[in-house]
Order: sequence, then C-alpha cells, then structure tokens
Amino acid sequence: MLDALGYPFFQRALLAGLLVSLLSGLLSPFVVQRRLSFLGDGLAHAAFAGVALGLFLRGEPLWFALPFTFLVAMAITLVKEKTELSEDTAIGVFFALSVALGAVFLSKARGYVGDAMGYLFGSLLAVGPADLWAMALLLFLAPFLLPLWGPLAYATFDRELALSDRVPVVFHDYLLSGFLAVSLVLAVKVVGIILVAAFLVIPGAAARLLSRTFAGLTLLSLLLASFSTVLGLFLSFLLDWPSGASIVLLQAALFGLAFVKTVFSVRK
Repeated sequence: MLDALGYPFFQRALLAGLLVSLLSGLLSPFVVQRRLSFLGDGLAHAAFAGVALGLFLRGEPLWFALPFTFLVAMAITLVKEKTELSEDTAIGVFFALSVALGAVFLSKARGYVGDAMGYLFGSLLAVGPADLWAMALLLFLAPFLLPLWGPLAYATFDRELALSDRVPVVFHDYLLSGFLAVSLVLAVKVVGIILVAAFLVIPGAAARLLSRTFAGLTLLSLLLASFSTVLGLFLSFLLDWPSGASIVLLQAALFGLAFVKTVFSVRK
C-alpha cells in the first residue's frame, strides 16, 4: 500500500482527496439537517453540463463547471426565495435543464468520451496541479466562514426564530448554496459526477446517527469524510476500481456500521 505514495499522480489524488473531504465533511451536516441532498444531485448534474461544455469547447472542464454550477446554485436559491415554488421544484427544473444541456454538449464533443468517463466516476489520474491550487484556495477561504457557523446552525434548526432575531438567513442561504456548488465541482475529479452528491451526504448522515450535538456531528463528519477518502483512494489504487466508487462504498459501509450501532443501542 505504501508503494502507492511513490507515484506523483497518487500523491496529487491523495492531497486533493484530503482537501475536498475536509470541505465535504464540514458541509455535510448542513446538507443532512437542512434536507439538501436533492440540491446536491441537482448541482452534480449542473457540473455535468459544465464539464460537457468544457469538453465541447476543448478547454479545461473544471473552469467551465465552476461558474456554471455556481450560477445554477444561485438560480435555484433565487427561484425558491422569490416565488412560491418549493425548493424541490426549483431543483427539478434546473436538474432537467442541466442534463439536457450536458447531453447536447457531450454529443458534440467528439473524441472526448474517455475524458467524460473519468469525470463521471472519478479517476486517480485526473487530478492536476491546477486542481490542487483551486482546492487549496477554497480551503484557505473556508476559515473565513467559521464565524458564520453559529448563525448557520441556528437557522438550520429554527429558521423562523433566526429570522425574527434578524439573522440574515436569506443571504446565508445564497452563501451556503454557492459554497456547496464550488465544493462539489472541486470534488468531481476525485469522486465523479455520478457519486459526488453521496460524498456530501453520507458522512453527515452517518455522523448524525452517532452524535447528539451539532458540534459533535460536524467533527465526526469531518473525521468520517477524511478517513473514508484516504482509505478509499488506497483501495482504488490496489483494486483498480474507480476512485469515486471506492470512496462511496466505504462511506456506505461506515453508515451501515453506524446504523447497526444505533439500532442495538436503542434496543438496550
């Protein structure tokens, strides 16, 4: 297993995996508690459209997927806030639009099917130096959001009371959606478009079964996301599996163990 560390591509993948796991572990509790898992699916398909556009224009897909997914996240939040439509309905509209655009762009990107497969399922070979710089920049900006952790948690558990206390809940909704969009896109090369939404849900879901406080939930989510990502990448290298599948299967196994522990604890 240690031999894998001698390969530069694996070193990049491991560093990228650690960076995105810290971001996903921090955001996953909010995704779980606010029931935003469908938003993750919608943004993943927006990332698919952005990647397909990048392949069609023969540019770096990451730089097309980032602004496209961010704009879709803002549009979903705007429709939810400005109309009487539910968030699920807004997500469904942009979900379908993104898939349709992605299919059109990908059909015109001849000769790039192999690249598309790497983006769909994740690949150890896909992570480059530019991706690491983008992830490091986002992680550098993450501490500036820490002062907002309390207000975000407050609005997560009691939105109406937070609004009555003049907490800028709507602004925080836009901020959280944007941060989710950017984090999701940066995780695509490691986890893949198809499984990246699970990457944002399962650590928080498993931690929710084991934690009694939101602070404990966040810390455990960070730990589970980091552990599953590192071990999953090693398994991907050893078994020659797609990196995204290896990570998510391991996260699902951890969720299963947490569920079993919870069931037996309740019985006692």
